[in-house]
Amino acid sequence: MERRKIGSLEVSVVGLGCNNFGGRIDETRTEEVINSALDQGINLFDTADMYADGRSEELIGRFLVDRGRRSDVLIATKFGNDMPGQGRGARPEYVRRALEASLKRLRTDHVDLYQQHVPDHDVPIADTLGALDELVKAGKVREIGCSNFSAQQIKEAQAAAARQGSARFASVQNEYSLLHRDPEQGVLDECERQGIAFLPFFPLMSGLLTGKYRQGGPVPEGTRVAKFERYRKLLTEENLDKVEALISFAESRGHTILELAISWLLAHRVVASVIAGATSAKQVRGNVASAGWGLTRHDLDEIDSLLPAHEPHL
Repeated sequence: MERRKIGSLEVSVVGLGCNNFGGRIDETRTEEVINSALDQGINLFDTADMYADGRSEELIGRFLVDRGRRSDVLIATKFGNDMPGQGRGARPEYVRRALEASLKRLRTDHVDLYQQHVPDHDVPIADTLGALDELVKAGKVREIGCSNFSAQQIKEAQAAAARQGSARFASVQNEYSLLHRDPEQGVLDECERQGIAFLPFFPLMSGLLTGKYRQGGPVPEGTRVAKFERYRKLLTEENLDKVEALISFAESRGHTILELAISWLLAHRVVASVIAGATSAKQVRGNVASAGWGLTRHDLDEIDSLLPAHEPHL
């Protein structure tokens, strides 16, 4: 699989989002998904301390690290959201404590990419970066990143790092997809200017961009959209209209909407890896196989014409 750069790291262009581990899927299915990802050439495993209250990290430690695969993978995790029994936030003392807890659960001595999960408005970003810089210098973290940051917050963080000579964010992980294009309003441009890699999460809009939800069709049983109201809210008439238009576009060119969703993200130079979750080995294989459509400039312009509510993306 093609690889791109996040700072000093070379990551597969399709990564594995591990938020389902120990939660939506049990240990057996988690092991199947991890093994399939390795077989398909995925080397970026993205988790967070809060996923399944630490179980996601624990299962990665068991099925990757304990089985001698640590050198084959890049582990990305996050801190900052509420973690039961541990705390939350980005104060220096908490950053250090959160990392030690993650390392223990992951059964490793370092994290390849350590990400601030959400901004902390009560803590100066310079203080957080100072703590992260100590962890980098100690060899416990290779690169640092942030998630859910605005363009202005990214700019302020990089300026603070430059002023104090500390480690700087090498990546930004925000929600981005054909149906959620907010990063085009400044974040992608700021990443380009700063030389920061961008990692889209929810690239398939909770399944809308796989074609499993169609206008006038039933909601498949067992899906997140069927189980949870907050996901059902995504099934708006506007979104389903866009899905039908995107399916027609893809099929007219001999492709699927899944191939379109992932390849469209990778058409952006600043995107390093598409963080796609999976609940089965089949889904992993499908995500990886969908990364190879080389969209032309004409294709991209036509896609923009199908999604008129947004500014052009390149």
